[in-house]
Amino acid sequence: MPRLMSVSLTERQVRERAKTVTRRMGWRNVRQGERLTLCRKVMGRRRGKPLVRIVDVEVLAVRREPLDAITPDEVVAEGFPEMTPDQFVDFFCDSHTGCAPASEVTRIEWRYLAPGVAEQGTLF
Repeated sequence: MPRLMSVSLTERQVRERAKTVTRRMGWRNVRQGERLTLCRKVMGRRRGKPLVRIVDVEVLAVRREPLDAITPDEVVAEGFPEMTPDQFVDFFCDSHTGCAPASEVTRIEWRYLAPGVAEQGTLF
């Protein structure tokens, strides 16, 4: 079963399939080939609030890098074509406690899986 990942700050970009990369303060143990289920919110949901699953993805690449190493092309891959790298870094740091521009983050690249594709490639 795929691990769950919250995309609450970028739900629109995920639903539009405009986002193919994410940066995380943690997620050091995610691996290439792993499948993830992107959800509206995973942790911190109120009692009785449903888990909203959006889409399954397959991880294509993972690496650690400084947040401020982000390029204009990477900002687009993050789903923010209207932002500059500096604006993205400010947005990221404002939404993540303990973040600074030089913080090392995990960069995760994925591809979207077709609806109904299970882990073994069969329909569910």
